[in-house]
Amino acid sequence: MNSLAFILAMASPQGGGQQGNPMMSLVFLVMIIVIFYLFMIRPQVKRQKELAKYRASLQKGDKVVTTGGIYGKVNDVKDNTVTLEIAPNVHIKVDKSAILKDASDLSQQR
Repeated sequence: MNSLAFILAMASPQGGGQQGNPMMSLVFLVMIIVIFYLFMIRPQVKRQKELAKYRASLQKGDKVVTTGGIYGKVNDVKDNTVTLEIAPNVHIKVDKSAILKDASDLSQQR
């Protein structure tokens, strides 16, 4: 029982009214925000810009993958839509925002 009382006494703050430096708390909070920005927000914004640039540069003959997992070849590009050929003489019209990436990128990863 004495060892438990000793541990509790050591864990409790000494001098009841003492508190940590508020400036250190602020510095710690700012560091967490900076780390969150560098590892989470910045890479996501970069990926979104690259994807928007890729969608804007689509042209006839490009192989793409849609968000639904449909592989196809671009047959026609309009302002907001793309016509894909998914099989011989089978065309579908999809929104540009549904285009994820170049299908040739996927074949190189395998």
